[in-house]
Amino acid sequence: MKQIISTDEAPAAVGAYSQATATDDLVFTAGQIPLTPDGDLLDGAAIDVQTEQALENLEAVLAEAGAEMTDVLKVTVFLDDIDDFEAMNTTYESFFDDEPPARSAVGVDELPKGVGVEIEAIATK
Repeated sequence: MKQIISTDEAPAAVGAYSQATATDDLVFTAGQIPLTPDGDLLDGAAIDVQTEQALENLEAVLAEAGAEMTDVLKVTVFLDDIDDFEAMNTTYESFFDDEPPARSAVGVDELPKGVGVEIEAIATK
């Protein structure tokens, strides 16, 4: 049965979507952007700062669902400039242990609110 996941520790959904949905054993997060839970958009910040905020949001949503970053099976990272990959990757690595999840990183033309990165995940719980 589908469960809707929502937490004040990450930015509220601003459209017709949930922060995450879960089943008995899987969590699917919405894409997380560098928007603080208080509503501060970090669109002008360096990509490492944006990545850190997006991953902190992801971590908060997963925690609400009863999962941790170590439970993440697959991550998709969207970058509005693929040249930011290395800087994003350095920050990304700090959020995962020696057994990181599978990951795709995709360069896209635009992201919501003009941010540089959006990150979504699938985790087990």
